[in-house]
Amino acid sequence: MSSKLIKYDKNCYFWAYFKIMKTIFGSFVILLIIFLSSCDRKVEDSISDFEFDFQPMEKGLFWIYSVDETIHFGENDFESSTFFYRDLIRDFYVDASNEQVFIVARSKSLDQKSWTTVKEYTLIRRSSTLVKTVDNQPLVTLTFPPVLGKSWNGNTYRNEVVDEFQIDDKHENNFPGALETNVIRVLQEESDDLITFRDNRYEVYGKGIGLLEKYDEVLTYCSRNDCLGNQLINSGFKIKMELIDYGKN
Repeated sequence: MSSKLIKYDKNCYFWAYFKIMKTIFGSFVILLIIFLSSCDRKVEDSISDFEFDFQPMEKGLFWIYSVDETIHFGENDFESSTFFYRDLIRDFYVDASNEQVFIVARSKSLDQKSWTTVKEYTLIRRSSTLVKTVDNQPLVTLTFPPVLGKSWNGNTYRNEVVDEFQIDDKHENNFPGALETNVIRVLQEESDDLITFRDNRYEVYGKGIGLLEKYDEVLTYCSRNDCLGNQLINSGFKIKMELIDYGKN
């Protein structure tokens, strides 16, 4: 066999090897892309399954509420007012526990034109819960995914007695941007002994929107012998917030 033929055979082997490796590498790349795409879909599906969008959290998001408030200072001594709150996520940061902390600035207005900042609070998505901290008091206001009948301790991160919250099916969907099937209510308390106190609290959330409504009615009744059992309000407050607009700046 001539040396030329041997050289030719070596070239054939080389090109055959090159084509085989090219095919294997191409197949590997395709499989790798399919695998990574599948992983991305699984991660996205996992995030979606938790339904975190019942409380969207992103810098620039805002919610405007109409507010009716009554404060009781004593027997037959109370003050009622109507105004507006605007909650704006103005910024966020990562804390020492590597959690994203969203800072919400709450402003108050009588006409939706002139706004005055009244306080700031924070929102943290901790594991599968939503933690809202107001005046340094953390409260677990929601769990993900929000399933009907699910209950949890709202005071998980407080050194206080257990306060059981529960997702129920009682709510009125008054906001036109929220579909009935995408609205849930968190019952925080429903107590009234008709003698000494009343404590009714709940929040309503809309998927893709956030907090739609908040209602707090915390009252004490007169407990003197001459008024015991007459449900004469001695002190407390009632506040109802209803969403009228939301968006992003």
